Amino acid sequence: MFFTNGGVSGGTPIWLLLGTIYVAFILDGVFKYIMLFLDVLVTAICWIVGYYYPSTVVEYSREGDFIDTISALYIVGGIVFILTTFHVSMLRKEEVEKNSRRLFEQTATALVNSIDAKDEYTYGHSARVADYSKKIAEFAGKSSVECDEIYYVALLHDVGKIGIPVSIISKKGRLTDEEYEMIKQHPVLGAKILESVNEYPNLAIGAKYHHERYDGKGYPEGLKGKEIPEIARIIAVADAYDAMTSNRSYRAAIPQHIVREELVKGIGTQFDPDFARSMIRMIDMDIEYKMKESVSGAAASKSNGVHCESIYHDCTDGIGVTRKKTDIRFLSRPDNEAADGQGFPTIIVFDSLDAKVHPGEENNKDLLYFEYAQIKADGVVIERNVRKSEVRFHDAPANPQWNDASISDRGLMYKVEAVRNRDHVIISVTSEKRCFDVILALPDTSRYVSLAFSGERCNIYNIKVDTDTVDTEFEAIPRIAEEISYTKNCPVGDIPNIEIDGPRFATTKGIRLDEDITVRFHAVSYPTARLVWHCPYFSIFTSSNGRVDAEDFREFLLLKMDGENWKSEEPVENNVIVNQTESFKSWNEWMDKCKQGLECKISIRREGNKITMKTENLGIALDSTTVILDGTEKLYFALTGDQCAISNIRLSKK
Repeated sequence: MFFTNGGVSGGTPIWLLLGTIYVAFILDGVFKYIMLFLDVLVTAICWIVGYYYPSTVVEYSREGDFIDTISALYIVGGIVFILTTFHVSMLRKEEVEKNSRRLFEQTATALVNSIDAKDEYTYGHSARVADYSKKIAEFAGKSSVECDEIYYVALLHDVGKIGIPVSIISKKGRLTDEEYEMIKQHPVLGAKILESVNEYPNLAIGAKYHHERYDGKGYPEGLKGKEIPEIARIIAVADAYDAMTSNRSYRAAIPQHIVREELVKGIGTQFDPDFARSMIRMIDMDIEYKMKESVSGAAASKSNGVHCESIYHDCTDGIGVTRKKTDIRFLSRPDNEAADGQGFPTIIVFDSLDAKVHPGEENNKDLLYFEYAQIKADGVVIERNVRKSEVRFHDAPANPQWNDASISDRGLMYKVEAVRNRDHVIISVTSEKRCFDVILALPDTSRYVSLAFSGERCNIYNIKVDTDTVDTEFEAIPRIAEEISYTKNCPVGDIPNIEIDGPRFATTKGIRLDEDITVRFHAVSYPTARLVWHCPYFSIFTSSNGRVDAEDFREFLLLKMDGENWKSEEPVENNVIVNQTESFKSWNEWMDKCKQGLECKISIRREGNKITMKTENLGIALDSTTVILDGTEKLYFALTGDQCAISNIRLSKK
């Protein structure tokens, strides 16, 4: 009864197998592997015994008496009972731990909410910082246990504010020097409150050091670099991000492009470079941030309808216009108080960071509102900021296929089609009353274009938007003004010049990296460039035809002239060193000089699978080493960028 089988095949005790396998399944960590090892060891011994002493195995497995059978049942049953009891005990312990964890989370959340509630502008701050900190930790490859711990540490990072007077925390306006010194005490107060929690020492560490700076200019102890505990370096990035993206009593939330730029500027000074880059990557992926610049599609808040008493009184949210044709259909009806010449919609053509109309806010750097023109339903165009406009009328369709009864009690139906090709945009308006095209020659190539609908004494509703999936040919828009060019009078070097209107909208052809090479070129940022990464980028890649649009394109390194770079998903090791030399004064000066234009030089050396690249521009020195790990031989270098022009590209090989 004790053996699974007998004879020359050997045998294994049933109760030992049952016990060890059961224990192996319910245990975790090193104990599971110990039990599995014992299982294998006992099985091997029993098989050896069965092989050399088959008669003994046969006797106990086939000729056991009644007492032997009962004994075996009792042994197996007893072991199963003990192990089941042990398993239930473990489950109960796990449930107790879950309940304790839930109680801790609820208590901590209630505590931080009471602290955040001292100021209406910071309510929810701690929870958001905890979420951002956890995501940064996930980006950094931390385990789920570590990420959970970082979440709770970040949740309580501001607990010391419980000892700061409400009058200071909720003060509307900037703090005095004395008040700021009091605020600076909250990390120390928080550490004193949390240091008694012996089971979680990181709680006090996160609270105490989350205002330290990577360059040593923070508080309370002025720690520098890796001296700052890692968990505090993570929270510092998340805390700064939420502070910038939240409303304050003395300012509105800062737009995403400025937040991203501040993080870029703070790499290696205010923030840990790795964790700051993780946060920037999260912004680029639009994680947890809903203010990203709108490029296409209708925003939601007012897209279903508006009642307009006058232009700007109420407007729909912007609908982006790109090379993919956008089809917009809506109903419009005059209100009861509409006079002659009123009651019809107006299209506002504009650009702004949040894709909303902001009349009178043209100088607000946080909105960058820029209005191109207004188009009335009768074909009248009011120019604001265009080089030229042209209206072309057509015969209105007698019975539009898109609406069998466009005029009804519901109102007049309109169909608007819009497409943009670089510095021109065409907007076609069709109703049963009239049909016309408006062509606008834009003042530049890099701003976005959005359409919003308003009017005088009218209702606009039932708005539906559809966008094509393919780009429109450039020739589809008649040209009414000279094409804007930033390289028109620039010399052409060994490869053609490029103008890059947006992020990587254009790229040079690949330069084969078979030997050492020096690349020289002239670069100038566009007049509309406003961010530090509106500059040239450098790419190392592979593809079958040496182009970045090839189907088999794989990129090993993308390095921006401001020092930004991202971890490649390809089999490669990149090491990028960014230094600010003595000639670097400030980022604002750096951007101004980029707009004035500069001569650039990049030295590239290839040694087998290792590529080194060095360049220094306006006080930003870059030194990168790229090691290809999959044996790829065909490697290329290319220039690209964002809102800049690159010309006179010259190559010299050694």
